[in-house]
Amino acid sequence: MDDCIFCNIVKGEIPSDKILENENFLAFLDIHPEVEGHTLVVPKEHFETILDFDSSLSKELIDFIKEVYEILKKKFNSTGFNLVQNNFKSAGQIVDHIHFHILPRRDNDSRVLSLK
Repeated sequence: MDDCIFCNIVKGEIPSDKILENENFLAFLDIHPEVEGHTLVVPKEHFETILDFDSSLSKELIDFIKEVYEILKKKFNSTGFNLVQNNFKSAGQIVDHIHFHILPRRDNDSRVLSLK
């Protein structure tokens, strides 16, 4: 999709701070982070929501998220993480391309995340 910001990031038309990339997924730092190291994981193929997502990629997605977190854990001294995924505008989805937020956390970081 030509007007999808995440598709344009995947194509390299918009710069991003890449954390990890493979054939099917890309992880990059969020430009409006909730916490230090806030990273987005997107499939390279355009799917609007989890309802559209190709379930044959599910295992690879989970393995990719695990690998991204290991990088974030070392880079940001994280001791835990939140994984957030919103579907449709009423649930807080801003970009109509499925994406997962990985939010590295630290013990006693006192950051309270609202589920909006």
